[in-house]
Amino acid sequence: MRRSKLSALARSITLLASVGAPCLAQAADLLPSLPPEPLPPPIEIGGAWYLRGDAGAGILGEGHTVAKDVTTPPIQYNYNVLKDYLGNQAFVGAGIGYQANSWLRFDFTGEYRSEAKWIFYAAERPSGGINRTSGKFSSVVGMANGYVDLGTYYGVTPFVGAGVGFAHHMFGGVTDNGQGLYQGGFGSGPEKQKLSFAWAAHAGLGYSITPNLKLELAYRYLNMGSAQTGTITCEAPPFCKTDYHLKDIASHDVKVGMRWILGGAVAPAVEYQPLPEPIVRKY
Repeated sequence: MRRSKLSALARSITLLASVGAPCLAQAADLLPSLPPEPLPPPIEIGGAWYLRGDAGAGILGEGHTVAKDVTTPPIQYNYNVLKDYLGNQAFVGAGIGYQANSWLRFDFTGEYRSEAKWIFYAAERPSGGINRTSGKFSSVVGMANGYVDLGTYYGVTPFVGAGVGFAHHMFGGVTDNGQGLYQGGFGSGPEKQKLSFAWAAHAGLGYSITPNLKLELAYRYLNMGSAQTGTITCEAPPFCKTDYHLKDIASHDVKVGMRWILGGAVAPAVEYQPLPEPIVRKY
């Protein structure tokens, strides 16, 4: 009797297992899959050195010229400015820099700026005699710059920056022609060089042609400090001697530049992808 009961119980358990196994398998299929393991943290990769070249044009526009008498004893000039003009400059430059990470970089640059024309007309008071003074100056500018990239959008990277350095101005070809009461008067001055503090503010757009070659289009406000003419000596009485000082020489520059990254390019910021949704099978 006991054996028949045990035999019946074993058959019941076997039947239940055969029926329940497919149901358990289906239930397992309905459970969501385990999420993938999180991505490892990005590896910090060091920066890279780069070379750069630039070319552009600068608009100088209105000047800020002061005339100073240098005779002994000096005479206090009293005049009305009729015209104070600075011509435009073209420039080419080159430099070396360091890309610290994906958004910060520094460079040291030098550039030559072509001759710009300087014109200064003034009428002395109370005589009304007019001095028409003109000359040309060129400049060599050296700067230490820093830039911050503001992210990349559709392949274009906007950036801002600032720089400090020096401007070495070379003045020459200065003449002074009299008009009106000073008609027939003439003076000239020797060449004069002056070193001055300079500073700049940058804004522009960058584009990666290749991972190691970058194209830039930028605007720069460049303040080149001051320049000075050689002493102009009049060749007729009263034999004046005058220096002209150009203050706050500022240029609005538009330039195109290229950056060649040496060695391996700096790795861009890691972009994480969202985790996939779990697959749910429907029956």
